[in-house]
Amino acid sequence: MDIEKKEIEIIAGAMLDKKAKNVTALDLRKIGTAISDYFVICNADSTTNVAAICDNVEKEMFEKTGVRPARAQGRENAFWIILDYVDVVVHIFQTPYREFYRLEDLWADAVRVDIDDEMISDGK
Repeated sequence: MDIEKKEIEIIAGAMLDKKAKNVTALDLRKIGTAISDYFVICNADSTTNVAAICDNVEKEMFEKTGVRPARAQGRENAFWIILDYVDVVVHIFQTPYREFYRLEDLWADAVRVDIDDEMISDGK
């Protein structure tokens, strides 16, 4: 398993552990204008849940890979938090913001993988 796919599993697992909804990975490697190789996207219904997902992703990534995000934005209001792990960018939305910005539609040429608990359990 390559490093990026391991990171995606860690990130998605951390999201699902905190009850994230609609966890999706977008493979952007074949898109010439992409700013990273992958996006991992999820949503939650409250700012408290968005913040908890963010904290858990950071904790799990650091514990399992020793890596912290190069940049992070959006923690102040927790409507849309971005964690930039360079090759993998994490987007944690409050549900209405995900519906409004529709990243999956903006990056429609990307290969999309919807992730659930079973996929993460099987990968362990």
